[in-house]
Amino acid sequence: MSRLTHIDDQGRARMVDVSDKAVTAREAVAEGFVRMKPETLALAVSGEGKKGDVRAVAEIAGVMAAKKTSDLIPLCHPLALSKVEVAVEPVNGGMSVRARVKTSGQTGVEMEALTAVSLACLTIYDMLKAADKGMAIEAVRLVEKTGGKSGDWRRQV
Repeated sequence: MSRLTHIDDQGRARMVDVSDKAVTAREAVAEGFVRMKPETLALAVSGEGKKGDVRAVAEIAGVMAAKKTSDLIPLCHPLALSKVEVAVEPVNGGMSVRARVKTSGQTGVEMEALTAVSLACLTIYDMLKAADKGMAIEAVRLVEKTGGKSGDWRRQV
């Protein structure tokens, strides 16, 4: 097993020093799912919910969250993101969320993509909770990442 990069030789938490790393194109894709009742999904898709357009608000929340990742997750580097794309789509059983994040930098954007998906899912829950408190946020995970010293990675299905 590889050594954890956020723990120093004395076992203390630290922010990784990336100053010697090369600046490369980095990209990450994450996904998640909000399971809900069919009638809740119909309400979300209709745009007639009391809080407004569920998809649009969740997508904006995801973009905003990606931009604030370093404020939310300790030891995360603040990054200049060149692209954040969040898509919320109705599917059988609920709403799927997918985020794609890009930058050119010295560290990856996996946490930004995961944060975007997580907050978009939470926003969907918040906007629909009056109709369905039993919704479940499921399968928030990294799908792929490219760039950097460790190279490309893709989730195996």
